Amino acid sequence: MKKVPLIKIISLWAFLVFTQTIIAQVITITDEDSEQPLDLVTLMSKDPKAFATTNAEGQADITSFQGSEEIELRTLGYTPLYLSYSELQSAGFKVEMTPSNFSIEQVVVSATRWNQSASKVPSKVISISSNSVALQNPQTAADLLSISGKVFMQKSQQGGGSPMIRGFATNRLLYTVDGVRMNTAIFRGGNLQNVISLDPFAMERTEVLFGPDAVIYGSDAIGGVMSFQTLVPEFSVDKKTYISGKGVTRYATANNEKTAHFDVNVGWNKWAFVSSISSNDYGDLKQGSYGPNEFLRPFYVKRQDSMDVVVTNEDPKVQVPSGYTQINMMQKVRFKPNNQWDFQYGFHYSETSEYSRYDRQLRTRNGLPRYGEWKYGPQIWMMNNLSIAQNKETTLYDQMALRLAIQNFKESRISRNFNEELRETRLERVYAYSGNLDFTKKLSDKHTLFYGLEVVYNDVRSSGTNTNIDTGVSTIGPARYPYSNWASYAAYLSDQFELSDEFLLQGGIRYNYLKLDAEFDTTFYPFPFETAEIQNDALTGNLGMVYRPSSDWVISANLASAFRAPNVDDVGKVFDSEPGAVVVPNPDLEPEYAYNADIGVAKVFNSALKVDVSAYYTLLKNALVRRDYKLNGQDSIVYDGELSQVQAIQNAAEAKVYGIQAGIEVKLPAGFSFSSDFNYQKGEEELDDGTTSPSRHAAPWFGVSRLMFKTQKLHMMLYVDYSGEVRFEDLAEEEKGKTEIYAINDDGDPYAPGWYTLNFKANYRVTDKISVNGGLENITDRRYRPYSSGISGAGRNLILSLRFQF
Repeated sequence: MKKVPLIKIISLWAFLVFTQTIIAQVITITDEDSEQPLDLVTLMSKDPKAFATTNAEGQADITSFQGSEEIELRTLGYTPLYLSYSELQSAGFKVEMTPSNFSIEQVVVSATRWNQSASKVPSKVISISSNSVALQNPQTAADLLSISGKVFMQKSQQGGGSPMIRGFATNRLLYTVDGVRMNTAIFRGGNLQNVISLDPFAMERTEVLFGPDAVIYGSDAIGGVMSFQTLVPEFSVDKKTYISGKGVTRYATANNEKTAHFDVNVGWNKWAFVSSISSNDYGDLKQGSYGPNEFLRPFYVKRQDSMDVVVTNEDPKVQVPSGYTQINMMQKVRFKPNNQWDFQYGFHYSETSEYSRYDRQLRTRNGLPRYGEWKYGPQIWMMNNLSIAQNKETTLYDQMALRLAIQNFKESRISRNFNEELRETRLERVYAYSGNLDFTKKLSDKHTLFYGLEVVYNDVRSSGTNTNIDTGVSTIGPARYPYSNWASYAAYLSDQFELSDEFLLQGGIRYNYLKLDAEFDTTFYPFPFETAEIQNDALTGNLGMVYRPSSDWVISANLASAFRAPNVDDVGKVFDSEPGAVVVPNPDLEPEYAYNADIGVAKVFNSALKVDVSAYYTLLKNALVRRDYKLNGQDSIVYDGELSQVQAIQNAAEAKVYGIQAGIEVKLPAGFSFSSDFNYQKGEEELDDGTTSPSRHAAPWFGVSRLMFKTQKLHMMLYVDYSGEVRFEDLAEEEKGKTEIYAINDDGDPYAPGWYTLNFKANYRVTDKISVNGGLENITDRRYRPYSSGISGAGRNLILSLRFQF
């Protein structure tokens, strides 16, 4: 028998020890009840500074955590754990987490752009969990925000969704995607639908930050920030190729929806890729049977034999035309050469078909439809972004993140008056370039600095075309916007000071310089100017505190200022805001400022009851509002064949908004639980004559109450969505003229009726990889229309979905 040399034995032993060590540095986290792996569990350590997230198999590489005395493990819906690296090692790097209804300490990113516990953030921040999204099955990203119960959603058409948060909306709210600002220089004060460009299936995490956060995000972040984090490529935690993904199909009866989605992740040790694609086909939306008759659609316009014909709608509950299609694609590449550097590149593309603006289809003139057609052209959004992160303690920073992005936006409006041959097309393109450089630096055990720089540049190109649909001849028409450039340059600094384990202070300041250049075409409108140049700066700040007398108490307060700089839509737009009124450019604008105070209290009682209440007050000064105006001394001009009152955006008002947000969660026996969210907001806006009017974007009180039941394989929810009435007297002055979208009271005046829907959703896990989802929305078939919306919500709606994961 041949002897094995001692050196080989030693080498083999060393190899086995080394291999075992590598394997032991992969942690596996599972659900204590179901023993299923938990995806998206965050692991954080202060010393050494390290961060990791589990993949679909519940695994994460924690090599960089070696020696840590405390590692925080958190994910929505589970009790947080605090363990040392040696404790994890003793447990064989296998951890079970206990389900919990309460999430006072979930990890959030939107507050500072860095991962941190919500219990250390003075502002109110919520996360919408992936479990909620899987159960609720939202059709669009607008519906995704709505399931939180804290965001009111307005829709002018089915292909839309304009969030209202704390009495603000549209260009007074900010959207970010993977940390990149989505707001452009043509985000308007009217309702927006840009959020539908995002794919809810491709979201890894969605957060909503309530109230101003101009220090981190700059202009527009007055009412809140909606932060969308798309799927992040995941690496292999061993030498095998890691492949995961999911596929989803869905059908809904109310709009004959047919949706399919597929994403796949392929990862190695240093390289990872994720690809995602979704296809949506929405038919005309059918509303409910019981509700105001004014919401019915008895007729619609159809083009026949070179004429517009009024056609009787066979089913007045079907809102014709409201259908559209959409496709979303995403490709990401990630490279992590070591524990210090992380490179990510992302490509995003979204395109809709043409879709009708349904509320404009409802307008009439002289007893006939106002328009033969009014629709949006394909809405296209494309983004290329590169992020570079470094995690290394240096003199200037401990962590650094660079985000560079190029976005292309394309949208158009196509309209034609009833039985007229001239079709007007207004096409807008925005090329948005941005760069963000963010740092964190821990100065001591108590002081952490967050600071950074931001550059944003928007190039706006707008054109108009008038086409005779009978002859096919096209001519140049007036553009909606001037050729414009909008730029923002900013620097910010924020300090988080932990006075004790219970008390934390955070304060920050931001300086912003903004510049807008515009060239006006006076061919079609006699503007008394051909160019406009606006230069503004803004200084904003915040100061907040968090007090935690115990692990189940959180008390927070925050004072903050914010601003919104005039953009191209404010300065240079020409459009018809309402029947008989036309808005014209105004080059003499300044930023508007918001001053906010809010306080929040969250308390958990005996691990069985959680109560969360926030109150806020916001004062808007120098507000940019639409007011009567004169163009070349005239208060009226002929626009679109109609003598119209001249209006313009002006710094002409003061507004205030105040309200409360309240939530309750109750853990019940036998797998049951109950939760409810309620929102009350009131807004007032100063008018020309010094009197006040209710604010247009302060939604009526609204909320949702949910009764849930969950076992290892079955998750069910019975819930009620509801909203209060807005009487005619409480409508904003500019809303009172939109009689076509509201119900009519006994006095013949428009109003928004209160409403509720009773809904049921269920998700059943057939196997570890396959689940079936079903739901019945609006069980009582109510006919309702959310406040300020131009289209009614779905009637009784059966939803069926099949999901598989691998």
